[in-house]
Amino acid sequence: MKSPHETKVCVIGLGSMGFGMAESLLRAGFAVTGVDVNVEAMERFAALGGAVAPDPMTGAQAADLVIAVVVNADQTEQVLFGPRGAVAAMGSGGVVMSCATMAPDRARQFAARCVEAGQDFLDTPISGGALRAASGELTVMGSGPSEVFARIRPVLDCVAAKVYELGEEAGTGAAFKVVNQLLAGVHIAAACEAITFAKAMGLDLEKVYEVITASAGNSWMFENRVPHVLEGDYSPRSAVDIFTKDLGIVADIGRHLKFPTPIASTALQMFVMTAAAGMGRDDDASVARMLANIAGLELPAAGGLAGEG
Repeated sequence: MKSPHETKVCVIGLGSMGFGMAESLLRAGFAVTGVDVNVEAMERFAALGGAVAPDPMTGAQAADLVIAVVVNADQTEQVLFGPRGAVAAMGSGGVVMSCATMAPDRARQFAARCVEAGQDFLDTPISGGALRAASGELTVMGSGPSEVFARIRPVLDCVAAKVYELGEEAGTGAAFKVVNQLLAGVHIAAACEAITFAKAMGLDLEKVYEVITASAGNSWMFENRVPHVLEGDYSPRSAVDIFTKDLGIVADIGRHLKFPTPIASTALQMFVMTAAAGMGRDDDASVARMLANIAGLELPAAGGLAGEG
């Protein structure tokens, strides 16, 4: 790969993860163009010194690397191969990194289409959240040709603390991410159930958090999401709708494989119920609010006061 300032990178999707990735690359000296439908996100990125473009095709003009950090497989297909898609505009022999959680077969389809268009494709779903994205400490669960990974290693080193190369074929990384999302969704649902159960028993929720995070029942998701409940802050770091999608993928794959996923399926219904209650775009810790509403409980509100569940 060329030196950072000579390497043109287009990041499509300046949400909580994509913005942090773009910011990390910009900080390292890469020539980064951001693309997003959210004008405010584009303005924030431009204020940092990044370039912005109105659509993927414009942003990817002569790009060496396109990083698609959108919500799902359908959005990935649109930004890469749609009427104003990025792949047709890229420089010859460019690389596409696909970061959205999706079913493995969709990743394989996208890889084949990129190769047909003369571009390399890496199946690179990510994990770690907005803070780790901003600090360049994500985990990448990648699959694709090892020589392509080697070629973009300077970029990967900027955005990730851990890069797992899990096989030469696209789809393997996607499968690993689906396993991760099964666990993540179940752990969030369990954390929300636990903290709301504690409220039902009249416990001091701050003290519950302190004790559980020092005990065997702790999980990364309990430690990360329960503070949102304690603060009454449900602004979306990761939205409920993300897990209705991701656990839906788990359920679909389970049906196809004739493999039962009872715990993941229960968690999926908890997220669906939360979305049906009008909280689909809120933080995924809103599962606690859904449970509190059913039980007639008051969780902390913003500012530390008890309020409507």
